[in-house]
Amino acid sequence: MSEKKILSNKDNLQVIYEDNHIIIVNKRAGDIVQGDKTGDKPLSDVVKDYLKDKYNKPGNVYLGVVHRLDRPTTGIVLFSKTSKALPRLNKLFAEKKAKKTYWAIVKQAPKNPHDTLINWLKKNPKNNKSSAYDKDIEGSKKAILHYNTLKTLDNYTLLEVELETGRHHQIRVQLSNIGSPIKGDLKYGFDRSNKDASISLHARRLQFEHPVSRELIDVTAPLPDDTIWNACV
Repeated sequence: MSEKKILSNKDNLQVIYEDNHIIIVNKRAGDIVQGDKTGDKPLSDVVKDYLKDKYNKPGNVYLGVVHRLDRPTTGIVLFSKTSKALPRLNKLFAEKKAKKTYWAIVKQAPKNPHDTLINWLKKNPKNNKSSAYDKDIEGSKKAILHYNTLKTLDNYTLLEVELETGRHHQIRVQLSNIGSPIKGDLKYGFDRSNKDASISLHARRLQFEHPVSRELIDVTAPLPDDTIWNACV
């Protein structure tokens, strides 16, 4: 899997791919994809500013949010630049026809180097946290992921994760449930935070059919620049 060249890095916005209908960026840790109660400027507004400036648009810029990543997570986020593309992309994701691959760094290696995890997750909105169960309980949703060990470092293990479902904090809670919480993820059992308040979970690769041209789009997001991530490649 080759690194995808960053097309633009203006104002800390890393653009991986752009055409008339879509734009794909490499999200930094701490960025929120859409506005929330914090009032912090969301990534969607940063992308709008970028497009407004690049194309000298006098009025409002259209941008559709297709999917989101947790605030402390890094990696690929796809936006729609046109109202024609957005419903097609939404349908693509709803029908699970977009293949998403994540990389996660954990301290405690899983018992099995590769496996499929099946749980039922229930979200607690009061603390914005999900819990994993081995059977269906009231209010829970079935969650399935597949992981594979890519590399064993001195103190950590790099896992590649592919999602079959897209549940709240799914990778975080399912890996924690087998005793392998993600590095820096205090919410799900890691013993200390990362210096930048990130967690070591990266949306690494996205493959999907372009909503207009129908060509295969296959992008890979460069990893965060820190010692542990650098050791992974």
